[in-house]
Amino acid sequence: MAESERPAGTSEEVVPPLQQSFMIPKKEINMVSDMAKWKRSQAYADYMGFILTLNEGVRGKKLTCEYKVSEPIEKLVALLNTLDRWIDETPPVDQPSRFGNKAFRTWYAKLDQEAEKLVATVIPKHLADAAPEVAVYLKESVGNSTRIDYGTGHEAAFAAFLCCLCKIGVLRVDDQMAIVFKVFNRYLEVMRKLQKTYRMEPAGSQGVWGLDDFQFLPFIWGSSQLIDHPNLEPRHFVDEKVVNENHKDFMFLECILFITEMKTGPFAEHSNQLWNISAVPSWSKVNQGLIRMYKAEVSIEGRGRLLGHTPPPFHFTVGQLFSSAAPWCEGPSQPVATPC
Repeated sequence: MAESERPAGTSEEVVPPLQQSFMIPKKEINMVSDMAKWKRSQAYADYMGFILTLNEGVRGKKLTCEYKVSEPIEKLVALLNTLDRWIDETPPVDQPSRFGNKAFRTWYAKLDQEAEKLVATVIPKHLADAAPEVAVYLKESVGNSTRIDYGTGHEAAFAAFLCCLCKIGVLRVDDQMAIVFKVFNRYLEVMRKLQKTYRMEPAGSQGVWGLDDFQFLPFIWGSSQLIDHPNLEPRHFVDEKVVNENHKDFMFLECILFITEMKTGPFAEHSNQLWNISAVPSWSKVNQGLIRMYKAEVSIEGRGRLLGHTPPPFHFTVGQLFSSAAPWCEGPSQPVATPC
């Protein structure tokens, strides 16, 4: 991937407000009746604002295009590389059950122990008090160590982790493309390796009626990449040749490639939702439709359609950076552009 040089003098640290404080996040969304509070919360507005800001930031751009890579971005990639290395150091164990290899619990225990130290390598010293709060979202983002499963709720936790880093000023508005193309894409690689190595179960999968067993956001951002593409239309992503030739440039096609590697049989049978999406006339309509689906999922309206019994909000923890009550930022349009 081509990358631009980081300009000299761009490593200025943003001094946080004097009143800034942090707390260990806790689950406040425990039942359906809590969802109204969630949808009205600043956390929901900030989270969706973050997702949509990045959606616009990668519109019409290839994974292989040039973009700024800041020092915090490089440190985040190094963090993910560490998680990847730990997989190699923790091979699957022999067990009767084909799925849910218990070695994942050993791998997860190491992350649980080291998470705050890993986060501390990314954030500046004057923000060290934020590490325990931010580390919770990192630990939530890799799957459940009891059930040995992974789903879009865990993916949402990683997006929240990145949003927290934007809120405290570690990541800035000019990091948008690198957040998706370098950090989130590397996260996907590590998660796919976890899924394959430890044969993780999909969390709350709806089978053929779900968009995907494990991910959602790369379909949103990946479809944004393809908006106004001169040659590739939605109907092309079910063409194996097209996918093989273009998957390194577009997240959406990389997701399709992974699905075809992991599942057997006709695409229309094992991925019916995606098959239906291939009939949509334009990528902009695909993108708009996926955003509506995601909002429904995150706001519980899609409960039972997309994630079965465990939609993303039930994974969501709230602390000082993501508040379920009083606003932490000025408004939902600012979480990336302006660290609060």
